[in-house]
Amino acid sequence: MKSALRHFIQTMRVALRALTRNKMRTFLTALGIIIGVGAVIAMVSIGEGAKVGIQERFNSMGTNLLFVYPGSRNMAGVRTGAGGWTSLKEDDAKAILDDCDAVQAISPSVSSRAQVVYGNKNWSTSIQGAGAMYTVIRDWAMDTGVFFDDGMVRAASKVCVLGSEVKNNLFGAEDAVGQIIRIKQIPFRVLGVLTSKGQSGGFFNRDDMIAIPYTTCMRRLSGITWLNSIDVSAVSADRTAEAQRQIEDLLRDRHHIAPGADDDFTVRNVADVAETAAESTKIMTILLGSVASISLLVGGIGIMNIMLVSVTERIREIGIRMAVGARERDILLQFLTEAVVLSLLGGIIGIGFGFAVSKVLGKIEIFSQMKTVVSPGSVLLSFCFAAAVGIFFGFYPARKASKLDPIEALRYE
Repeated sequence: MKSALRHFIQTMRVALRALTRNKMRTFLTALGIIIGVGAVIAMVSIGEGAKVGIQERFNSMGTNLLFVYPGSRNMAGVRTGAGGWTSLKEDDAKAILDDCDAVQAISPSVSSRAQVVYGNKNWSTSIQGAGAMYTVIRDWAMDTGVFFDDGMVRAASKVCVLGSEVKNNLFGAEDAVGQIIRIKQIPFRVLGVLTSKGQSGGFFNRDDMIAIPYTTCMRRLSGITWLNSIDVSAVSADRTAEAQRQIEDLLRDRHHIAPGADDDFTVRNVADVAETAAESTKIMTILLGSVASISLLVGGIGIMNIMLVSVTERIREIGIRMAVGARERDILLQFLTEAVVLSLLGGIIGIGFGFAVSKVLGKIEIFSQMKTVVSPGSVLLSFCFAAAVGIFFGFYPARKASKLDPIEALRYE
């Protein structure tokens, strides 16, 4: 055991001495591995960051969330697309809550858009008609004040809750609670302000909205008798699929849909959408990592090239070592060790380089909305790949060195 350890230490010393003999050449050779490992870590961190970002966005949408939408409509052979029906009613929402035991809470939804006025300030924003359980379903906390209750919803009260973006544009630093704003010339009393949720995937600002009772939105703003959608929260994450089936069966029965006929509604499970999005980012991560891995292969070719040059330069040295008793496997192990050490040193430096690139990407403005997550798995994979590259591309030069004829090697000038 001790002799094997001594032999290993001696082999490492000879390898390091050979590599430091020409430092610039060693560095340039390792540079391919450094860039390759760094690129793999950086690219995988972008993919992992995108996956985490998507999961956070879906989690911020609400708890065990399902959406019920009107379905498409076929009129004289012309399909209107999703939302073409006006089939969802208040009674449907109440029936979902009362008759589906896998459903915990519901919030009927009616959307509109309007110019909102406060004093000499005005702001165009989205008006979200919602139920009293809207903040519970959407997991959205209040910053100040309170949300409207069931009594206000039943009475179609002229009350509202502001998103933080609307509050900042209309009130600035002033307290908004208790103030009166006008939506389509109708006065509404501000009950509270929601906490900020920020951008949703870079497409729209979730804070740029005003929540009012859906009954108020239907009767006073939109003049409609149907719902645009119903937000549903299942009892638990494990029962979202069950809740979806119960809602579909209930609505088919309530809407008198014949067996085999198309539904006039659509139930969308956010968990399924999130899973699909996560699969897409997983494919993207694999693609980015694969592209970056090409640079590792290029670095491996560079190692092979330099090791072949090293064998040619050290033919006489190899002959002397063989003459004093070195065996073929000793020469093979020596040159293979040099190649692996070169790869591992490049891998270690490349890991640091990859971390640095990931952090820099997070600071660049164009990537400011994108997270970068360096996972231990990507670091381990890159490091192992670097070692494998050293063994694979270093084996041929090492074998060539071990097969040299000692006499011919000693004669080599």
